Amino acid sequence: MSHWIELNIGPVHPSTHGIYRFRVKLNEETVEDVDITIGYLHRNAEKICELNYFVNNTIYFDRMDYIDAMNMELGYLRAVEALTDMEVPERAQWIRMIMAELSRIAARMVGIGALGLDVGMLTPFFHTFHEREKIQRIFVEASGGRQEVNYMSIGGVYQDFNDKIIEEIREFISEFKGKLEEIVKMFTDSEIFWQRNVGTGILEPDIALDYGVTGPMLRASGIPYDVRKDSPYLFYDKVNFDVPIARTKDNMGRFLVKVEELRQSIRIIEQCLAKLPDGPYFNPKTKKSAMLLLKGQGDVFTRVESESGEFGVFIRGDGGVKPYRVHARSPSFKNLAVVPIMTRGSLIADLIITIASVDAVAGEVDR
Repeated sequence: MSHWIELNIGPVHPSTHGIYRFRVKLNEETVEDVDITIGYLHRNAEKICELNYFVNNTIYFDRMDYIDAMNMELGYLRAVEALTDMEVPERAQWIRMIMAELSRIAARMVGIGALGLDVGMLTPFFHTFHEREKIQRIFVEASGGRQEVNYMSIGGVYQDFNDKIIEEIREFISEFKGKLEEIVKMFTDSEIFWQRNVGTGILEPDIALDYGVTGPMLRASGIPYDVRKDSPYLFYDKVNFDVPIARTKDNMGRFLVKVEELRQSIRIIEQCLAKLPDGPYFNPKTKKSAMLLLKGQGDVFTRVESESGEFGVFIRGDGGVKPYRVHARSPSFKNLAVVPIMTRGSLIADLIITIASVDAVAGEVDR
C-alpha cells in the first residue's frame, strides 16, 4: 500500500521565481506526479496589441521576457516589418545583432545566478549580477531605458551607436571573457553542484520534440536546433559561431550548453563590431509621424532565437493601421510544460534544481 502526500511548492517559494505553483504528489521523498499552475499575471499583451498602432506595441513585447527584452522586441518588429514590407538599413541590422547578443548574455547571467541560488551557492549570484549590471549600463547609454528598453523601432533603431557606446561594448567583451571563466569555475569547482546536477532532470530528445521544447533545453538533449543557424535572420549567416549541444540530457548538460553559448555570443559581438558599417540607423520611411500611418495586410509569422529558445510572432493585418490579430509563441511556456515528465520518479530535491534549469520567465508564459 502506497502512502503519498500532496505538497504545494510556490507561488512564494524562492525557486518558483514569481507566480508558479507546483502541486507535487509525493511518496515519501519521491515525486510521483507534478501539476503546474502558471499563475495569473493577466498581462493580456496579445489582445492589447490589437488595440494599438503597430509602433506602440513594442513595449508590450519588452515586458514578456523582461530580462531578455531586446530579443522580444526584435521578434515583434521582424513580424511588423515583414507585414508592412519595410526594409531595415544594414547598420541598424548589425546594431540589432549586437544588442540581441548582449541581451542574451544579460539574461543568461540572471538564469545562471538564480540556478546557483537554488543549489545554495550565493557567491556566483553576486558575480553574475555584477556582469549583468555592466550590460544594463550600456543599454541605458543607448536607449535611456534600463529594463524595458524599447530601443529597436520599426525600420531600425531609435538611436545610433556613438563612439562611447562602442567603446563600452568593446571594454565589456574584453573583460567578460576572463570573468565568465571565473564564474564557471565557481560552479564546476563545487562538488555539491555536480552532485545536484549530474543525472537529474533527464529530458529525452523525442519527448523534447513532442512538447515543442527549444533553446538550451533542446540542445542539451542532443538536438542542434538554433533559429540563428537553421533560419538565419539579421546577419547571423555572415558571422561564425557554433551551436553547442550536450548528450547527457540532464541539468548539468543544460548548464554547460548555456555556458558555451555565452562564449559564442562573445564571438558574434566581436565580429559584429568589426563589420559595423557607416550609414543610416533607421529607414527614413519610418519617421515618427509616418509610423502611425503604417498599414499591413495578410498573415506573417517570424521567429528569433531568444535566451530561452524559439520566440515566434504571428500577426494578421486587415489593411488597417493596427494589427487585426497578434499571437506570440513563447519558449518558456513550452519548456515549462515538460517539467512533470522530467521529474517523475526523482527526489523532491531534484525537482527544485530542474525547475531552475528550465529558467522560465513568467511574463512570457502568461502573456
